[in-house]
Amino acid sequence: MMAVFSQSNPVRWLAIAGLVAAVAADPAGASEATAGERRPNLVFIMADDLGYHEVGAYGQEKILTPNLDRLAAEGLRFTRHYTGAPVCAPARCVLMTGRHLGHAEIRNNKDSGLGGPFPGQYPISAEALTFATVLQRAGYRTGAFGKWGLGPANSTGAPSNHGFDLFFGYLCQRKAHSFYPPHLHHNNDPSPLNENPVPGHVRQPEGEVSADDYRAEAYAPDEIRRRALTFLHEHADEPFLLYLPFIEPHVAMHPPQAWVDRYPQDWDEGREPYRGQNAYLPHPRPRAGYAAMISHLDDHVGAVLDALDELGLADHTVVIFTSDNGTTHPGQDPAFHIGGVDAEFFQSTGELRGWKGDVWEGGLRVPTIVRWPGRTEPGSVTAFPSYFPDWFPTLCALAGAELPVGAELDGIDLTPVLTGEGEPVRGQPMIWEFHGYRGQLAVMDGPWKAVRQGVTTDRPGPWELYHIENDPAESEDLAARHPEILQRLVTAFEADRSPNEVFQLPLYDGGQGS
Repeated sequence: MMAVFSQSNPVRWLAIAGLVAAVAADPAGASEATAGERRPNLVFIMADDLGYHEVGAYGQEKILTPNLDRLAAEGLRFTRHYTGAPVCAPARCVLMTGRHLGHAEIRNNKDSGLGGPFPGQYPISAEALTFATVLQRAGYRTGAFGKWGLGPANSTGAPSNHGFDLFFGYLCQRKAHSFYPPHLHHNNDPSPLNENPVPGHVRQPEGEVSADDYRAEAYAPDEIRRRALTFLHEHADEPFLLYLPFIEPHVAMHPPQAWVDRYPQDWDEGREPYRGQNAYLPHPRPRAGYAAMISHLDDHVGAVLDALDELGLADHTVVIFTSDNGTTHPGQDPAFHIGGVDAEFFQSTGELRGWKGDVWEGGLRVPTIVRWPGRTEPGSVTAFPSYFPDWFPTLCALAGAELPVGAELDGIDLTPVLTGEGEPVRGQPMIWEFHGYRGQLAVMDGPWKAVRQGVTTDRPGPWELYHIENDPAESEDLAARHPEILQRLVTAFEADRSPNEVFQLPLYDGGQGS
């Protein structure tokens, strides 16, 4: 059984030389555990704003996701897996660095302030350790294709500085609001794409709304997919990490028409078209358009699975699929969510409370599937609570890659969960310190979850307590009935977080009191 990281310090988890055998001293070599056998390829696919119930395998009844359903049928489906943050950049920071939001360098979306056509988000530091760096040092070829969000070109946060041999896509997540941008980035250099780009934000208060008015020559998701498949083919004979942070179904609503036409006309008949009133782009058939975006994402997954089959790599590849956070939240116009999404129509979060931007279950709990042929049981399900910090130690364990001495992680190795060998021990509750949307905190330990709202305001709310297994809708606050459990979670949070100069929390670091 793979090693499980344990906590010996109440403030931080120190992950030291406990993974399966070392290759860092000889990046081109194999460890003792992998000598003579092929190390698995690693494919990590991440959707953008895909809700927990927006996949057929998770109960979706309207949107077609045959490839993800196939992946679930052939692998392990998680029912309580959580993102690292309820919005883009901090979720990606937690995933890449294995540090939860109480320790992460990035705790909310924030622009870099560096200017230029692709300014990008506030960069992670040069010292930040990513799982891609560890795997690269262990001899894996590494490629990332899609949306980065952790620093502009040539900054300390650029993917080329954090373990990726090749990056192609959007360095700036705000530029990913347009699916027809002027260019994408190939590593640190812009790669021209459209002579007549379409902005991601336009309003059309009147007149006929035509989707063709908001299209251009080259569709960025298809180019990202093409480059990713090329990388896969070029490195089929050596171990690789293929990181695919696809941009769908994050709005603007920009789906190919062929996918829109697969969904019923009557979904949108008798309804006003979306005119961009809640931001992003107009669309004449927003229900069909949103379903089309998810189905097109599903088609990307199918293309990757097909390529693995064609190259004879499927049995040697661990495929992981997840989402960076929950589905799009409501806007000021009650007829539509942001960008025209109709989450109620699709029951995108089912019974879960909240949306993207919330630390409620609907913002944090994400569809997650792992297929590891010969190791994960086909069609299996786990309710073991896990979250994004766990992927760093898990991916390294799968690869037999050793962490640098002194590397600090907040996650645990999920390999026993993947193989059905048992549930690893988590020595500390899972933690979120989210600085967006008025500031929100969450602490989770097994079935118990404590939540606090408004922590970046001058009137922070009280801690609330929920039993997630019995009450996934988070409808009954049990704080008054179980004060001892609430205090245990609050104490754990306060002991296992650190101040951040960029993302300050006066409630704990500035003398406001708790």
